[in-house]
Amino acid sequence: MSHAAGWKVRLYLFEEDRTTKARLEVDTGTNKLTGHGTARCAPQDDDVPKIGDELAAARAMENLGEQLKRTAYGDMNAVGTPARQGSLKPCTGWLDMEAS
Repeated sequence: MSHAAGWKVRLYLFEEDRTTKARLEVDTGTNKLTGHGTARCAPQDDDVPKIGDELAAARAMENLGEQLKRTAYGDMNAVGTPARQGSLKPCTGWLDMEAS
């Protein structure tokens, strides 16, 4: 079976007082999810906004990734391919490449 899809993704970055916040929104057409991430510059470090942007965005992506996994595993349960109880990893079918 062939499949193609396009998702709308938007990343917003806000910096104030050595703290960068990221909001990452994804619209799959059937779901809308939002990931959040924060990076704080330590007082002894140079304030380099690019680094704060990168860290906050990466953390928002990680947050959104966990939400997407939970959504996918919920969908798996709905179609009869159960995920392990209490785990974000499926017990059969779709493999998590990080686990290998």
